[in-house]
This record gives sequence, C-alpha cells and structure tokens, in this order.
Amino acid sequence: MTEKRWTIVIVGGVAGGASAATRARRMNEDAEIILLEKDDYVSFANCGLPYYLGGEIAERSRLLVATEEFLRRRFRLDIRTRHEVIAVDRGTKSVSVRDHGNGQTYRQRYDKLILAPGATPLVPPIEGREAAGVFTLRSMADTDRIHAAIATSRTRRAAIIGSGYIGLEMVEQLVHRKFEVALAELQPQLLPLLDYEMARVLAEELQRHGVAVHTGDGIQRILTDAAGAACGVELKSGTRIDADLVILGVGVRPEVRLAVDAGLKLGKSGGIATNDWMQTSDPDVYAVGDAAEYPCGPTGDRQRVALAGPANRAGRLAGEHAATGESAPMAPVFGTSVVRVFGITAGMTGLSHAMAAKLGRPSASVTIVANQHAGYYPGATPLTLKLTYDADSGQVLGVQVVGREGVDKRLDVVATAMAFRGTVRDLAGLDLAYAPPFGSAKDPIHQAAFAACNALDGIEQFIDSDADLTGKQVVDVRTAVEVQQAPLAGATHAVNIPLDELREQRHRLDPAIETVVSCGVGMRAHVAARILCQSGFTDVKNLAGGAMVRSRAIRNQA
Repeated sequence: MTEKRWTIVIVGGVAGGASAATRARRMNEDAEIILLEKDDYVSFANCGLPYYLGGEIAERSRLLVATEEFLRRRFRLDIRTRHEVIAVDRGTKSVSVRDHGNGQTYRQRYDKLILAPGATPLVPPIEGREAAGVFTLRSMADTDRIHAAIATSRTRRAAIIGSGYIGLEMVEQLVHRKFEVALAELQPQLLPLLDYEMARVLAEELQRHGVAVHTGDGIQRILTDAAGAACGVELKSGTRIDADLVILGVGVRPEVRLAVDAGLKLGKSGGIATNDWMQTSDPDVYAVGDAAEYPCGPTGDRQRVALAGPANRAGRLAGEHAATGESAPMAPVFGTSVVRVFGITAGMTGLSHAMAAKLGRPSASVTIVANQHAGYYPGATPLTLKLTYDADSGQVLGVQVVGREGVDKRLDVVATAMAFRGTVRDLAGLDLAYAPPFGSAKDPIHQAAFAACNALDGIEQFIDSDADLTGKQVVDVRTAVEVQQAPLAGATHAVNIPLDELREQRHRLDPAIETVVSCGVGMRAHVAARILCQSGFTDVKNLAGGAMVRSRAIRNQA
C-alpha cells in the first residue's frame, strides 16, 4: 500500500508565506506544497517599494524577490497566483479557493495549513477617500498606480498622511522626485513609537528639506476638483494643503477574517493567537506574518509586530514544523526597526521609556550624545542614544538611537543583548570593535551603560530632559559663550558656573536644596554632579542629554 502524500497548503506569499513554502520543501522533499496567493506576485520586496518610487531602485524587476517560475523550478512548489482563499473548513481539512483567472471556485484539501494573509492598509472613513489620486502603499499594484501618478502629476505637490515608516520613506522619496511635500500626523509627534525628544530630530530634518510638517493634526477630508480627482486635503484644524497626490499611511489592519470564520482564536492584540511553533488553536493550522501574534521579548506576552524580519523567521519555522512535526520555537520579537529620513537615521528596539511607563513597567532611562566614531577622526557625527532599563534589575528593556551614521550598529548590538536578557552591566562590559574610523574605545553603548550603572549604584541621579525645573536650583556648567548662544530651555533662573570654576564658585549654591546640573550633552554635568555630591550637596541630579536634548524635549519650543 502506497503511503499518502503529505499536503501543505499556504495562504499568502511575500515574507511569511514564501519563507514557509521554501523551508517546508527543504525539509520534506516528498510533500505536496501548494501556495495560494490572491494577487499577481508571490514574493516581492515590500520594504523596497518607496525606494523604487523614488528612483533609488531603478528597475521594477529588482523588487521581485522570487518569481513564480523560479519557485516552481528550484523548489517544485505548486504556485497559484490570483487564487484567493475565501473560506477554511477545519472539519474537512479543506479550503475554498476562488480562481480570479476564470471566476470559478474549487476546494483544496490539506494536511497542514499555513495562514499568511498579511494586513491591509487602514483607510479612514473620510470624504474623498475614493478619489483619483488617493493611494495606499502595500502591494505591487499600489506601487504601479503611484508610479504612474508621479509621472503624470500636474502640480508636483503631495500630501502624506501618517508618519510611520512608510509615510516617512515616501516623504523622502517624493522630495527626491522634486515634489513639494506636506506631512500630517494626528499624534503630537512624528514616528509615535519613539519618545518625543528623539522624534523631534526627524521633524527638524524634514523641515530642513522643505517639508511642511503638521503634527497633532489629523485628516478631516480629501478635497476634489470638478473632475472628482484629489486636489488637496483638509486637516482637522482647518488647514488646507494643495496636492494632487495623496498617500494614506495611517497604519494597517491584520487580515484575520479567514481565521475568525474558521473558529480560530484571536489574541489580545487582535492577531491570530499562536503558540511557540506558530500553531493556532487548531494544531494543523499555523499563522505567520502581519496577521499573527508573536512572543514579545520586553513584555513576555504575545503581540502583533508588522515587520518583515519576524515574518520571515516565523514562516521558516512554521514551514519546517508543518513539514516534519518539529522545529525550534519562535524566538521573542523585540520590534527592532530603523528608518532613514534624508541625512538622519532613527530606530529602536524593545520598549521606549514612554511605552514602559504606559505598560506600568518600573523603568529608568539614560540619554547620551556621543560621536559614532572617534572624534579626532574626520567625519565624526553625533548619535543620540536613549537606553531604557528595569529600574531594579538593570535588565535592558529597549533603546532608541538617532543620528547620521552608526545607528543600525548600536540597535543591533542592543537587540542582541536583549535576546539574551542582558543587563546594562552586560552592555558596559561588551568587547566591541574599535578603530578610529569605526567607533570609539568607549562606544556610545558603553557610555549609556556606564551612566545606567552609575544610577543603579547610587553614584548619580538623572532627571528627565523635559522635567519642570521650576523651584529647583539649576546650575549650567557650560561656558558663558555657550549659554549665550543656546540658553537652557525652560530654565531662565539657571546659574551659570563653568565646570572648571565650579570648585571655587560652589559657595554661591545652597547645598541643602534639590540641584539640577546641566551642560551641552551631559558629560560635563556628570563631573559637576560628582564634585557637588562630594561637597556636601544632598540632592543632585544630572539633566538627561543636557541642553541639546532638552531643546528638543520642551514641547512649547516646537
């Protein structure tokens, strides 16, 4: 008697589905592997779409990571594009499929089913959302439509709604295409995942490149002309922006209808609930990608994380488990992400300080500003690094980094440390590569870790960069010229005593009251705090990030 051939059906391609299919084949040469994709392309570089639209990726074909023909030839996969799964019947272990080529519907049985349906862009229910010239960016079809609109734009004016990664990348790329661009964000800052003072650097960079930035102001409606095409947007404040190209980038919604209709459980974050092997509440059905939940490293719970990296890794593991019954568990996801905005790069991994506070996680943070490589070597530029950690154990909870060069390196180092449940003391002891063109003997990661260790050990206290300094004794230890050029924001009562004069001038200060010391970025203030703490001052705090970061953090300075 011939043994039945194992059938694995995968719903959806791109990162999660295509990774699952190829891994399943590598682990099981005999299985029948069917990949059903409702659109025309089974595997394309979703993250590369803005760069093709801006011309940095010159050839459209470069976006096609793996073609149907390649996947069939190399992996012997049964690829069916324009075949949409419309229902899952777990009782009969089959899916209903609509063939958009001929309009017919058929049933396909499975032994194992992997759901990779992805997510769809959120389109707010506003007037004009269906007008010509209004787009979302998620698929190759979206890309082709926007590409055509860029080529035919009459006004060369664009409005981008939403300042997530796609929104920021499209702003940059449309400026490269000589568009006049406006960006609107409902939240009071750009890239809301970051803490406010970190995101301010992005806003300043956009404004330097002529982008009109509207924060704290969402879209009210899309304006249309006599022909019904978009000619601008109106914001909730009443502000009107002229544009014949409008891109909505306000977020995505997980595609969970198939799972819900099939009776599969959803998790707390609204994604398809999974276990460590990406199995759903039905062990013969897996879920990966933007619709699935993953183990979240910083919190220990399960969340949706709509990023390509986790989708690829989850797809690989689900494909192996479906094909063999075994695989490694899905590793915790930290949401490591990075974006470039003209000359500035910004990114994060884990929790921001604001996120930790929102979750009720006892945390502390330190902010340092340091060059990405040795300051004496040509081309040194500053990084701002904000490290968040558990206030009791020192376990690293997250990091945010903003700068011109070297951002990704620091993000990856901290993400790796977090994967091994590292503490700030672990970071302080890391043996990192150093040569003048690449780093410093004391890397920015070391400097942030040293500061955090000082706080844990009671050597130093920090106060948030946006703290209300009213009623506190504030000592600015910069030179008089520095203070004149850039006064300490929100602290007109600050006493200026340059660091090198502090020992002789400390008699001007009251050692019995709360004292905040500040300098340019926090380094001189650290030395000043140590002088004062050892001179009888009972309560001394270092202003996080000094005058530079405070200038970004004080909101009424925007």
